[in-house]
Amino acid sequence: MSRPIIAIIRGVKPDEATDITAALIEGGIDRIEVPLNSPSPFESISAMAKKFGDKALIGAGTVLTVDDVNAVADAGGKLIVSPNMDVDVIRASKARGLQSFPGVLTPTECFAALQAGSDGLKIFPSFLLGSAGLKAIRAVLPAETPIYMVGGFGPANFAEMLAAGAQGFGMGTKLYQPGYTADEVYKRAVETAEGYDKALEEVSN
Repeated sequence: MSRPIIAIIRGVKPDEATDITAALIEGGIDRIEVPLNSPSPFESISAMAKKFGDKALIGAGTVLTVDDVNAVADAGGKLIVSPNMDVDVIRASKARGLQSFPGVLTPTECFAALQAGSDGLKIFPSFLLGSAGLKAIRAVLPAETPIYMVGGFGPANFAEMLAAGAQGFGMGTKLYQPGYTADEVYKRAVETAEGYDKALEEVSN
């Protein structure tokens, strides 16, 4: 089962990237981004994509420029996540055949991102919007728009955000922080995946 949860492994190093990726996949999370302010991020993305590209959606976060997009694509990444909404970055991502999830917070940014061709939206920092704000924005967006909430959410409030119209989540420090072992990441991935499944069932009933 592929869950709409993107693991944000900020700070991961190339020599541990594949072990951390394996732990996440085994724990039930198969969408993984390496933020570009991590050590040697393209080296990590390349190693991860070569080993797990057929099992997981591997890519980069904190992608700010078209040059970054091209470097991610050249490394084998398939996912571009940004903290901001940059039309050039979105269009470059789509031109290289990558999935694009720009960071947005307002209706204007949401619609501009979709018009530029984004595959979905990353609400960031989503704790500023909350469930009430999400409901308001969701009401005017195309129903099929994937919305990922990033910043301040976890298993304890997955259900609230799913009920408000979120489809998925980006998870950072709750899943990985520098120094975490693969075993610890696996346990956290299992807890997150189980929490999402429980929340989805709760909202569906």
